[in-house]
Amino acid sequence: MFDEIINSSKGKQIVVFLDYDGTLSPIVDDPDKAFMTSEMREAVKNTSKYFPTAIVSGRCRAKVFNFVKLSELYYAGSHGMDIKAPVKGRSYRKGNNQTVLCQPAREFLPMISEVYKSLVEKTKSIPGAKVENNKFCLSVHFRRVEEKRWTELAEQVKSVTKEYPRLRLTQGRKVLEIRPSIKWDKGNALEFLLESLGYANSNDVLPIYIGDDRTDEDAFKVLRGRGQGFGILVSKSPKETNATYSLQEPLEVMYFLNRLVEWKQSSLQQKYQKKTQR
Repeated sequence: MFDEIINSSKGKQIVVFLDYDGTLSPIVDDPDKAFMTSEMREAVKNTSKYFPTAIVSGRCRAKVFNFVKLSELYYAGSHGMDIKAPVKGRSYRKGNNQTVLCQPAREFLPMISEVYKSLVEKTKSIPGAKVENNKFCLSVHFRRVEEKRWTELAEQVKSVTKEYPRLRLTQGRKVLEIRPSIKWDKGNALEFLLESLGYANSNDVLPIYIGDDRTDEDAFKVLRGRGQGFGILVSKSPKETNATYSLQEPLEVMYFLNRLVEWKQSSLQQKYQKKTQR
């Protein structure tokens, strides 16, 4: 896998896109405790020194920034509906230093807030259910809910969302997602970021997208459609996917990123040595 990616990158700029939960951090019962390790943070930080790097998450952008704590990155929160650029040349600061690039669902904010309150009230009778406000979308986590009550919870959520035809309901890994019914997903976010970086219709770029969830498939499809770059699925078990390769867990993602950095450092060193020998 690695050698094929490197061979494909000759003369091209690698751009790295990373999901957060299940990719940079382990999947945990409490979504508020999905912390990444300091080693993973270092790997992502080093990656961003050599390649434009973006975090593309279903979580709200501010929350994922607070987990990652790296201002050198692009952040696309709410499944790509809230995109901000890095603060170049600055170390870690609060997330509001970044320039907003794209918020295609801004008009839905009052509606999302209203639905959030309704869902919190509706689901409070089910122990373990957690409603998360991701600003431009909502997540109803049921990882800590007894399995026999999953159907009941889903019906409660549907009873709220049916009153809002402009919102759509989808399911991820033990989570129900409520999003605006606009044509915007992680695939659109990937294309938007490539365009922002100046690679809209370029053959000089090699995007690498690493993710573990159904919502990441939208990005994998875009890469297949473009006929360039590689999608890498993070999964311990075989799944039907549009990704080209797979890694088993966040630890393997970290090893991959570290190897990418080592390769780049080595190739830059070789170029420097050739120059000095002339």
